[in-house]
Amino acid sequence: MITTPTQDAMGPGMDPGHRERLRAAGAEAGAIDALTWHRATEGVPQWWHDCDNALYLAEGACLPEKVLAQLTLFPVRDVVIAVGSALRTVSTLLVGGDEATVFVDAGCEITAGELFCGGGSSIVLHGPLIATRCAVVDARNGGSIVAGPEQLWASDVYVATDDMHRLEDRVTGERINPFGADIRLGRHVWLCKDAVVTGHADVGDGAVVAMRSVVRGQKVPAHSVVAGVPARVVRDDVVWSYDDRA
Repeated sequence: MITTPTQDAMGPGMDPGHRERLRAAGAEAGAIDALTWHRATEGVPQWWHDCDNALYLAEGACLPEKVLAQLTLFPVRDVVIAVGSALRTVSTLLVGGDEATVFVDAGCEITAGELFCGGGSSIVLHGPLIATRCAVVDARNGGSIVAGPEQLWASDVYVATDDMHRLEDRVTGERINPFGADIRLGRHVWLCKDAVVTGHADVGDGAVVAMRSVVRGQKVPAHSVVAGVPARVVRDDVVWSYDDRA
């Protein structure tokens, strides 16, 4: 059962301050302005409104009823979420604290995927984006994830700013694993099956991350293929296509 507030249950368009917040998180102005946004006034509990949270849906966008119920299960404050796609098959969209910011553009297909945005963190997914099955996108500890248009993600892709637990040097006490990292995926990026992108990472336009490879705190050059753990460049100057032809 898909829950999408009807036109009669929609509030006015997007607040200018929320638009600027999405822009600051990395959403392209053209992507935001290309859609007609309405603020959901029904389908969410009263505390959601009382705590200055905002859920925007573009025309034709929707969330499954169970996803909406989980999203509003625990009180949070000053959360802004804008969904531009009909996310009929997404598994979860969760926020883990105040001031989380999420933008899902039109043209995003996230089959059985999981999105988690922690307090003060942000997720921006531009369309078109195809995540074939069970992608996990996890931003926390003030970190951010921004994916440019034309993403192709094979099954079980994992994109996460942090490891979720602290790892430190026994002598100095210094944290040695990522905390509040920023991840950028350029335009036309292909993440193959079981690919992992984590920590401060920048994947260039047209790049390919090979099957079961780990990009961790690295910069992947544009139009390259990287493979391995940790990922290394194995081919330069490539162009990949959605077509599978000889």
